[in-house]
Amino acid sequence: MTKQRPTTLGAFKKTKAVYESVKDEMRRNLIARIQSGEALFPGIVGYDKTVIPSLVNAVLSRHHFILLGLRGQAKTRLARTLTLLLDEYTPVIAGSPLNCHPLNPSCAYSRRVLAEQGDDTPIEWIHRDLRYQEKLATPDVTIADLIGDLDPIKAAREMRDFSDEETIHYGIVPRTNRGVFTINELPDLQPRIQVGLLNILEESDLQIRGYPVRIPLDVALVFTANPEDYTNRGNIITPLKDRIDSQIITHYPNTVAESMKITEQEAWASRNGSKTDIPEFYREIIEEVAFAARESEYIDQSSGVSARVPISVVENVISNVERRNLLTGESITIPRMADLNAAIPSITGKVELVYEGEREGPRMIAVNVLGRAVANVFERHFPPIEKDNGLPAKADPIFGKVISHFSGDTAVDVSDDSIFDDYQSALESVPTLKRIAQQFLKTDTPETTALGMEFVLEGLHQQNLIAKTAVDSMYKYTDMLATMLHNVSGRED
Repeated sequence: MTKQRPTTLGAFKKTKAVYESVKDEMRRNLIARIQSGEALFPGIVGYDKTVIPSLVNAVLSRHHFILLGLRGQAKTRLARTLTLLLDEYTPVIAGSPLNCHPLNPSCAYSRRVLAEQGDDTPIEWIHRDLRYQEKLATPDVTIADLIGDLDPIKAAREMRDFSDEETIHYGIVPRTNRGVFTINELPDLQPRIQVGLLNILEESDLQIRGYPVRIPLDVALVFTANPEDYTNRGNIITPLKDRIDSQIITHYPNTVAESMKITEQEAWASRNGSKTDIPEFYREIIEEVAFAARESEYIDQSSGVSARVPISVVENVISNVERRNLLTGESITIPRMADLNAAIPSITGKVELVYEGEREGPRMIAVNVLGRAVANVFERHFPPIEKDNGLPAKADPIFGKVISHFSGDTAVDVSDDSIFDDYQSALESVPTLKRIAQQFLKTDTPETTALGMEFVLEGLHQQNLIAKTAVDSMYKYTDMLATMLHNVSGRED
């Protein structure tokens, strides 16, 4: 049975409750979660040994702090999970614009109501989710937006002097009193707006328009920023940096396994009640896209490659499987290697190119990154290919017959919109290809085996052992030497 909460000040006093600052409240709840073994920040992957300990220390120290990291490093998500460290419900004086605690009124309205109604003062209980607010810092943000401003209409209507605190129209920061407030991309705030935050950080109060009004605020401030912007002295004023108590560095997932957990958690994979079955090695390829992009010389690494890249890639891959099934009338839930090309828009829209990359073109860079991802996973699952005097040996005990099959005019055509039988038949025409896929990738169904076979061909292509050409949605695997000679002949003509 739900316990009845007091609705008046008199009833609240009888509970022997005491006032507690929001930082002390967060500290108390954090200690309780640690002692109980409960997950501190559910949904946050890969930070257990790095970011989380620093974040815990900041909360235990009752610090305002900043999360420094490139885009797509879960900075905002981390900030939002801080609501879990707040009490589920907290009492406020009903109608208070600053969510004033019944035992610690901080604004004129609350003090006036308490003086007029005493123990009959009505009390409301607000959920912790309503005690979190955030603001994206942009150059057009004003002091009035963040802190507040005088309201001349209210002053005239109620016949109050401008020095009266109740003429203030409060900004979003004071309205988050007794809660957590996050400013994203802090360096984008104009310097004069950053100055407005100094008193809140140092003295925990605010002043409006120079009038002698000081309102003590009880708010935990969290900031996020890109390290490059934050460390540039022209983007953030030094006194503000000095007043931020802790600086916590975030990072991208350190391993493919961590990245896979994030993607599986965040990606929209279930469509119309059915889920696309993506084998482990294919998931590795999708995650390797981000890792390969972070190593590409054509991509601006100071901007970062978001962890959202593999999430968008897998969603586009699944959508291409869905599109193919709608066209063919089949219900195959296994993707194809060719489906990765449908995810190119997921890459081009999420990376910043350096000058050389811009000359190559976003699409070509995306294709290059996909190829590098395939090559990395191929090398992880298959033994190195034997070479003779620097050239591929067609006598390789594993891949030799596959490579030899493409000598001359032999070709294998695959498509991302053909029916499965045609796709499977084309791949099974290559000797030993099926056995290789089953042996090294442990495929156990016709669909996953076909995907594994295509992966082997794509891996050999990335090793420059067989050639590949693309026309629209058709991909042709051919002999490398014959293709090179054909290209040379075409240029001479």
